[in-house]
Amino acid sequence: MKAAKHITKQNIEALSEFRYQLRRFLRFSEEAAQAEGITPLQYLLLLHIKGVPGRDWATVGELAERLQAAPNGVVALVSRCETAGLVKRLPSDTDRRQVEVHLRQRGERCLAHLATLHKAELKTLGSAFNVSKLSEP
Repeated sequence: MKAAKHITKQNIEALSEFRYQLRRFLRFSEEAAQAEGITPLQYLLLLHIKGVPGRDWATVGELAERLQAAPNGVVALVSRCETAGLVKRLPSDTDRRQVEVHLRQRGERCLAHLATLHKAELKTLGSAFNVSKLSEP
């Protein structure tokens, strides 16, 4: 454990504060999603569908990577979101083996509202996510 020699009390305090603020934000996110009538995982799915760079849809494989989940679990999540009217599946124009997952109007509305709330909450965290205190002394 050579690295432990270089960890200062200030580093530990910064890590503790970071983890505390991260957990606060995640709890806020969970409660906001539930207040919107969806699960926290459904919110993350909507976020990652819309958050793919350069387009407004995602494949199951991309969503599995973003969610750090098994593809079969993501398929089940997409199915639940489809039943709830949040997303729709469309066959890919370029690869018939792939399915594109798109947001429906209800999913767009939920995501827009939750993204607004999350943006405001992130502003309240201020410098909590500043990792400069973790650098070497």
